[in-house]
Amino acid sequence: MIWVRSARWCAAKLLATVLTLAATTAPAPAQTLQDLKCTGNPGIPWDVQVAGCTDAINSAKFGGQNLATIFVNRGIAYAAIDDLDHAVADYGEAIRLDPNYVAAFVDRGIAYRAKGDLDRAIADDDQAIRLNPNDLFAYTARGAAYQAKGDLDPAIADFDQAIRLDPKAAAAFANRGLAYQSKGDLDRAIADYNEAIRLVPNNAVAYYNRGNAYSAKRDFDHAIADYDQAIRLNPALTLALNNRGVSYFAKKDYDHAIADYNQAIGLDPTFAVAFNNRGRAYLAKKDYGHAIADYDQAIRLNPDYATALYWRGKAKQQNGDIAGGNADVSAAEKINPNIAAPR
Repeated sequence: MIWVRSARWCAAKLLATVLTLAATTAPAPAQTLQDLKCTGNPGIPWDVQVAGCTDAINSAKFGGQNLATIFVNRGIAYAAIDDLDHAVADYGEAIRLDPNYVAAFVDRGIAYRAKGDLDRAIADDDQAIRLNPNDLFAYTARGAAYQAKGDLDPAIADFDQAIRLDPKAAAAFANRGLAYQSKGDLDRAIADYNEAIRLVPNNAVAYYNRGNAYSAKRDFDHAIADYDQAIRLNPALTLALNNRGVSYFAKKDYDHAIADYNQAIGLDPTFAVAFNNRGRAYLAKKDYGHAIADYDQAIRLNPDYATALYWRGKAKQQNGDIAGGNADVSAAEKINPNIAAPR
């Protein structure tokens, strides 16, 4: 079975990490940022903020730090609608106006990380830390960038420092938990998720990630309880629905597993992993027709999906189509020679 290891919530959609954007917002003369509809906070729709910040910039009424703040806030709005190139450009303009603007470096680093440009992300976070060695957002952001590169020890060191600076830094605990989980230290991961949840009890992603840690320990009852809570907090969290289905499958509760995959697919009909997993549950019930149909769809969505090809082959073999099954298994082995014992 395939479960998804981490959720991303970003201005785009996650950061599996639960980073918050670090920009500070200083009021512009005569008009407040609220008046301008350019706050950099989610209380005003992001497209409205892009327009409001743009109007403020084009008015030529603002300069210096005030104008830099407006550029940062428009950058946050752009990042929130996944327009990362414009976000990076706006943060860069804010830095040009104020080369000591720590939050602009941090936020640009977050945007670079979302774009996958991890070295630039780390360079921006380095500069933010040089400007302010006590900026916990910079340490948390740099830790997340190191984590994305797979450099887990420096990531943990940065999260440690963020927590030293603010023992209530829930994002640092949540991200450090992910790093420990990646290292296979599940007990430390769970301890960090516990603290993140204590600090922010309504964080669906923290429950989801703790559920993944419990699932990795094969403690499926605790995993299901955490996925339950994640789904209560965010009913559209398809990753939690999928992974709860995996936990039910591990408990041989195939009907509950199928129900979860149904919900996940209903929310995201392009979720190939959920089709594959539902196929596994149908196969376990010896419902070969539904199993093969789900594998067909998983493969339509991802033609190189070796796991779905392999299990479709097994389903065909068990359903009496030996030649067709052998062909699927052979195709899967060409994509992944180690597919013979898939999860």
